[in-house]
Amino acid sequence: MSEILLSARGLKKTYAIGKRSLEVLRGVDVEISCGDFLALRGASGAGKSTLLHLIGGLDTPNAGEIFFAGEKLSEFSERKLTEFRNRRVGFVFQAYHLLPELTALENVCLPGRIARLSAAEVAKRAQELLARVGLAERADHKPSELSGGEQQRVAIARALINEPILLLADEPTGNLDSHTGGEIMELLKSLRAEKNMTLVIATHDAKVAALAPRVIELVDGVIA
Repeated sequence: MSEILLSARGLKKTYAIGKRSLEVLRGVDVEISCGDFLALRGASGAGKSTLLHLIGGLDTPNAGEIFFAGEKLSEFSERKLTEFRNRRVGFVFQAYHLLPELTALENVCLPGRIARLSAAEVAKRAQELLARVGLAERADHKPSELSGGEQQRVAIARALINEPILLLADEPTGNLDSHTGGEIMELLKSLRAEKNMTLVIATHDAKVAALAPRVIELVDGVIA
């Protein structure tokens, strides 16, 4: 059996909206093995993004525990949690979240500079990643000068700059046409295999989810 990378038990998450409470996750258990390619599928509001944010350390559950490589995320200090998000997990979002004033190369370098890696090492790694995602000649372009698909490729390169072992992609094709979305998924699959990463994607698209060998269906905050 593959080694368990991440285990979540009894996860619950509720958000306060004015005087109302919105229960998004209602007790979710999931295990992710090293090297897994897992799709979290469900309609809008099913809890996919929330679950992704919890396992990536971007948010905390109201109840339940998350274990990463045997360690409880809830016991991480703020510094250790920041390092976990920066060095061990890569994030790809539907809206790209590139800084508009920076070039593609500078955007990709950013997490490496935050990790205090040497500027020369980060720049070299960023250039190699941009070449790998097919954007070597677009390194000096700013996001406004790039298409949606190109921006997502930059975001993928940025997510990989610190060589994470877990890559989380939240609706990575959601803002793209079907052809470009297919190219992005093929790129993610190839990079996962090349770098021996664990890949988890959240998607509402059945065709995208079907590309993963393992699919978890979320309905109203629980696993169907």
